[in-house]
Amino acid sequence: MSTEAVSARYTGLDTWPLDEVVDAVVDRQLAATAAVAAVRPALGEAVEAMVARLGTGAGRLVYAGAGASGRLAVQDGVELLPTYGWPEARLVFLMAGGEAALIHSIEGAEDEAAAGAARVDALAPGPADVFVVVAASGRTPFALGVAEAARASGALVVGLANNPGTPLLAAADNPILLDTGPEVVAGSTRMAAGTAQKAALNALSTALMIRLGRVHDNLMADLASTNAKLDRRRAAILRRIVEVDEATARRLLDRADGHIKTAALLARGAEETAAAALLDRHAGRLRPALAELDRDGPADGQDHTERGEASR
Repeated sequence: MSTEAVSARYTGLDTWPLDEVVDAVVDRQLAATAAVAAVRPALGEAVEAMVARLGTGAGRLVYAGAGASGRLAVQDGVELLPTYGWPEARLVFLMAGGEAALIHSIEGAEDEAAAGAARVDALAPGPADVFVVVAASGRTPFALGVAEAARASGALVVGLANNPGTPLLAAADNPILLDTGPEVVAGSTRMAAGTAQKAALNALSTALMIRLGRVHDNLMADLASTNAKLDRRRAAILRRIVEVDEATARRLLDRADGHIKTAALLARGAEETAAAALLDRHAGRLRPALAELDRDGPADGQDHTERGEASR
């Protein structure tokens, strides 16, 4: 496996001056992102396939892996609820060794292919579900057990690996090879391989959320987190969609239970029930909902637009 190879380029690494060590590590991270750039078409194809399944409104997005790869997969997935409002009920994590393995090294758990398959069987997946399975080696038994069981169930499997010709890529409907080669420290795949995995996961999940209508313009229109900072951000996002002052934005968000898209429709004249119906009709996408509201006006024919508000 190329990720496990010992590179002659870094012979005597422990004797190098510190600046050269840092340069070597940084240069390999940059090379790792080039490996992601090389598979942009495959990433796009995977996103289209994921949208086709998850766009039905019923499927679950499942992240699976072991060790450093599994932790990176979980890290990507946990951001989807606060950032994009992705429903918690439609998000699943299959980490070899369970949650404890997120903060403790439980390396033996990755060798249990049957455990991976059993975790999938317990979910009773179907064609609407999507599994994103990550393993630097492409051979990790737990990850392979997940991928094979998920694909056998009819679910979509997107596989990310850093070695060519490996079983995980063969088991995936959408294989993505991140060919990062040997590491600076031989075999330490949390480094260049991990960087490539993180970048690829970012591309997949971000493009997926955009295609599923959870972004308006380039704004987090389904932002779900709540704290003082994010409450301010929620109001700022609303004010970029519709021209309102701070007080009006907060009033609209209170009426909309903090939901930015609903608040934007309220600002343009819809009542709460009508705003919900508009978003349902357009699968949660704000742009076509606003277009319909602008075209047809409020459901009761009245102009309820807040003073000083206008479309952007």
